[in-house]
Amino acid sequence: MTAAMRFLTLLAAALLGGRALADDVTVQAAASLTNAFRELAPAFEAAHPGTKLQLNFGASGALLQQIAKGAPADVFASADEETMDQAQAQKLIVPSQRKDFVSNTLVVIVPGTAAAAPKSLPDLARSGVARIAIGLPASVPVGRYTKGVLEAAKLWGAIEPKMIGANNVRQALDYVARGEVDAGFVYATDAALMPGKVRIAFTVSTTTPILYPVATLAGAPNAAGARRFVDFLFTPAAHAVLAKHGFGTPP
Repeated sequence: MTAAMRFLTLLAAALLGGRALADDVTVQAAASLTNAFRELAPAFEAAHPGTKLQLNFGASGALLQQIAKGAPADVFASADEETMDQAQAQKLIVPSQRKDFVSNTLVVIVPGTAAAAPKSLPDLARSGVARIAIGLPASVPVGRYTKGVLEAAKLWGAIEPKMIGANNVRQALDYVARGEVDAGFVYATDAALMPGKVRIAFTVSTTTPILYPVATLAGAPNAAGARRFVDFLFTPAAHAVLAKHGFGTPP
């Protein structure tokens, strides 16, 4: 590791409130993986004594920008193939170590106190639904999935003016939970986090499967640790935790 990279690693760890150690593994992960990865961390650390897992969550597109600008990290877990394709095109990941590890489902949610709920996509275009939380399609995978579905249904033009943009899927979830919007597009795994505050109105069939790829980064300060974490995600113990949080198994 160069002196410059070592400095950046120490700086990143300081921002995360911890110390950078040689065996630390820094993971950039999609916001929808927050709860699952936080539960996985102690098990991974127990299986690899002396290793600390540093987790940074956000919109996949925003994380990719951080990585491209040189943020020190070892692993990237995206909520869609498109963002990982961009990372691969920029030679930021090790292609041979890229794998799909979970799947998800797109749903429309409404506040838990809503008197009525839309039953289909066309219902969202009606006057009774004025504000809809949608992840920003340019940087948020759930937003891209949503836009693709609405364009296929020829409804994007009618619904885009109602869109309240969210910087990540958790922000869209919060908007709905606080009753600041009439509906929102999120993943089923996120909707399950706030029973009572939100409820699923209906499930949306996406034009492409919602798959989450993970890969070690080409510039990983801890390449060996990165490979260990990626391998860990495919163990029965990790699968059980991911399934507990509502994630499916890729086809």
